[in-house]
Amino acid sequence: MTRILKTSGFLGLAVMMLVGLHQFGLLSGGQAPPGWMIGAHAHLGVLSILAIVTGFAVESLALAGRLRTAVTGLFLTGQWLLPTTIWLGEGAGFTALLPTILLWGVALVASMLLMAWAAWTRSATPGVGPGSGPAVADD
Repeated sequence: MTRILKTSGFLGLAVMMLVGLHQFGLLSGGQAPPGWMIGAHAHLGVLSILAIVTGFAVESLALAGRLRTAVTGLFLTGQWLLPTTIWLGEGAGFTALLPTILLWGVALVASMLLMAWAAWTRSATPGVGPGSGPAVADD
């Protein structure tokens, strides 16, 4: 599942960059991008970087089983649904979706609290991480 976190992070960065190019296109045409577009763009960028970092931290802390699944699932849910809900709610006029942003934020917070608990209660796995030789098998 760390593979999906890292892949999601890089994919999110690519999407964020495409949105940034769209914003540049708007600016080049003399039109300012709306605030909701800028805010969701920034959130997707930061959350995507954090997805990559979390993927490596999950490996380093050797999370397994339900804890690993919970961290991954909660994080991916928040990473994608929070900015998408802003874009759909504000940009496409589906304002009924906007209250769900709280749920996606709570999913992200829960994922990070689980990681904080794991970091507090576990030691990093020796031999896992950059420059440590072959990577452990990924799922």
